[in-house]
Amino acid sequence: MWFLKKADPLQLIGFQTYGTDTHLYIKGRALEDENIDLSEKSVLGLLVNTWKRFETDVIGNSKLILKLPDGKEYSFKTNREGYFYLYLTGSNLRAMCNKEGWLPYELSFADTTVKRKIIQENRFPGEMLIPAVEADFGIISDIDDTILHTGVVSLLKWRVIYNTFLKTPENRIPLKGASDFYHLLHRGGGGNNANPIFYVSNSPWNLYRYLEFFLKNNNFPRGPILLRSFRALFKKAASWELSHKYHEIQNILKTFPQLSIILIGDAGESDADIYREIARKYPKRILAIYLHSVKHRKKMDRIRNLYKDFKACPVLLVENSDQAIEHARKNGFIK
Repeated sequence: MWFLKKADPLQLIGFQTYGTDTHLYIKGRALEDENIDLSEKSVLGLLVNTWKRFETDVIGNSKLILKLPDGKEYSFKTNREGYFYLYLTGSNLRAMCNKEGWLPYELSFADTTVKRKIIQENRFPGEMLIPAVEADFGIISDIDDTILHTGVVSLLKWRVIYNTFLKTPENRIPLKGASDFYHLLHRGGGGNNANPIFYVSNSPWNLYRYLEFFLKNNNFPRGPILLRSFRALFKKAASWELSHKYHEIQNILKTFPQLSIILIGDAGESDADIYREIARKYPKRILAIYLHSVKHRKKMDRIRNLYKDFKACPVLLVENSDQAIEHARKNGFIK
């Protein structure tokens, strides 16, 4: 019976975030460990995993501790939905980063006397990215149908449902050549740089581990994964200007005012509209826009018309990664 269900152990998930040498930003969630097997292949198992992702048992109003590599500790709490946000000002945070710009930290539950098992001996690692000063540029990329076959233009979004709920992340197919292209951009024109990559998606935070596994399993460069709340899925923004993705891109540009950006998305949904406005608003900051073509004639006609006579930055509608690589190489973005 459900009321006799044994309580699951506790865990903390630190989302990969970004910050600066003087601003520490930590985000994540406290949850019960539902023991989700990301390699599960049976239909029943996949449906059970999907239920577990969205029927989350959160640990609200719980005291946590953040520990940095220099030994400094900070106390804070989760909100009622189990999320935690910690924004601190500091100094010389970059000195604690590795050569790629990642600042490691450790999270733990403050109260270890609770009568619940806490996995990993109550030590949960996390990372925050501080882009290198010498970075040539940054890359902001969509995920759905940009690097991951999703099916956002399919009838009634049935392919989105099937691909998300009935496929394991290791069986999801990345767009051909996307990983190679992203590594080339990450290394930059000199071939040995560490240009930051930010992954921005309209998927909910419930899919964070799923998408993190997909990116790692398909050898994409590491980068902050910026999703939105599950509740926001049912609150359609009045316009794309108020959307999660538009807000996240603007926040990146404001956080790193000296960093030029390459935008990568697809022609299926609102990426084209958002990227066009961003390039218009920050004409000297956006180096190029790459939009992956979709098999939908009306949508493609709309995108071509949208960018007709657009002069703020180069815009390329690409059928495959080879076309994007060729353009990026000609413009000196990659070696």
